[in-house]
Amino acid sequence: MPYPDLVHSCRLASDVTHAIIGPPASLDRRRALRFHLDPDVTAKGVTGSYCLLLGVDQTGANADAIEAFVDQAVASVRARARRDLISADPILAGFRTLHRAFGVPTRKLFSAPETLIRYVEKRGDIPRIGPLVDLYNAVSLETGLALGAHDIAQIDGDISLRMTTGSENFHPVGAAEPEPVRPGEYAYVDDGGTVICRLEVRQVEKTKVTPETTDVFLIIQGNPATPPQTIRAGQDRLVSVLQRFLGGTEVPLYRP
Repeated sequence: MPYPDLVHSCRLASDVTHAIIGPPASLDRRRALRFHLDPDVTAKGVTGSYCLLLGVDQTGANADAIEAFVDQAVASVRARARRDLISADPILAGFRTLHRAFGVPTRKLFSAPETLIRYVEKRGDIPRIGPLVDLYNAVSLETGLALGAHDIAQIDGDISLRMTTGSENFHPVGAAEPEPVRPGEYAYVDDGGTVICRLEVRQVEKTKVTPETTDVFLIIQGNPATPPQTIRAGQDRLVSVLQRFLGGTEVPLYRP
């Protein structure tokens, strides 16, 4: 188990700063998944909130209502110039600062929310993938935060947010083959050594959300420009939207 010296008793997620944290051991395997937070990563400016959402129902979702919600978020982006949304936005600028701290080329790899905004600017919409993914992308457009969901059934063991060594496995969504991992970046990695998300940017085939996914690990990530209250508000907004349309029970892991 990584970082054993950081284990704390888990009362409320908000009580913990840098820790191995998770729900009570009496809960089943889905709820017993634990999240490991490396202080070397947070020291460089990574900040976020993390939870599980269990028992979501995508098959019974109201497709028209979800489409209308996503359309509204996209329309709010189209109504503003890209220059205003990207160049002048402190949260998006904070992601570029964060990437530079890890030696990531900021002109080649945009943050997840900036990528969505640029997609809307070029094509007038965001990719429509499925109920859960479309909803968290819409909330990402609203908040400017990097949001993600991963299928718990496909995760090996626990999840660590840590520095990469270059030995991890990484097969991005849509890629024909795995790609090498650059040492010294931050990534979300499961106990099997698989990167489930490179930085906050690229998710993977292994844990991507499918129509059959019912239990997810949620990422709500910011950067040095996002104070704790912004992260907490982003988590509350994401969970409330997902529960409104898909149901599910939230299990907190970590709140800053």
